[in-house]
Amino acid sequence: MVGLIIFFSLISFFALLSSVKIVNQSEKGIILRLGKYQRTVGPGVNFIFPFIEELIKIDVRERVINVEPQKVITKDNVTVTVDAVIYYKVVDPVKAEFEVEDFDTAATTLAQTNLRNLIGDKTLDETLVARDVINTNLRDVLDEATHNWGVKVTRVEVQKIDPPQEISEAMSLQMKAEREKRAMILQAEGVKQSQILEAEGKRQKAILEAEGEAKAKIIKAEADAEAIRKVAEAANKYFDEKAQVWRRLEVSQTVLEKNTKFVLPTSADLINVLNLEGDKTVLPVKDNRK
Repeated sequence: MVGLIIFFSLISFFALLSSVKIVNQSEKGIILRLGKYQRTVGPGVNFIFPFIEELIKIDVRERVINVEPQKVITKDNVTVTVDAVIYYKVVDPVKAEFEVEDFDTAATTLAQTNLRNLIGDKTLDETLVARDVINTNLRDVLDEATHNWGVKVTRVEVQKIDPPQEISEAMSLQMKAEREKRAMILQAEGVKQSQILEAEGKRQKAILEAEGEAKAKIIKAEADAEAIRKVAEAANKYFDEKAQVWRRLEVSQTVLEKNTKFVLPTSADLINVLNLEGDKTVLPVKDNRK
């Protein structure tokens, strides 16, 4: 009897332990009852009925799938090697568990098929420069196809597009020639700009020198004009009066030559000019009225 009690106690204990399930923060739990979907549970401690229910954990973090390199023929019949990576996350754990058997394999196969289609519609040059367009188109196609699988394709990146060796060498030579051409153009442009700047500098120097000479001549001319003006003012101020007296003297000389005598007052300016102020001789006055 005691043994049965111990046996059933152990069974109850293990049944209780098996009914406690822990779901991590990055997971969602799907509970199946006798193989049928029952409910979805979140992170934390969850209880299930032992022996008749089971818990399936689904990782809902973003994950990455590497698409292996494959050879693809472009529109102009050039074989290129292409690979890619796919970033996705589970948004519906139930569909992700029951709608697709192996999502990684299905997504990889779908990506390879669509890569062949996308690159097959473009030439080699278009393929090499349209990497972003290929990424966007491939992501849209995969996202639409995986929507029913409860998966969201967040990003697709084409890692490399490698043409054949001989084409790569030809492209390298072409790129080298283009770089040399650009270098020569930049060098010529630099020489041209240098010559333009040098000529402009000489022109500005000549202009400044001419302006300086012109200003110097203007200043000298203004100074000469000012000096002439001051001389003229001095002549007008100091020589006009003496010139008038000198003219009177000439008139008096002409009169005296005809033996006509006049009495000159001592205060007259002519006395000062002739320096006769100290002479005491009295000149007779000729009466011309007789």
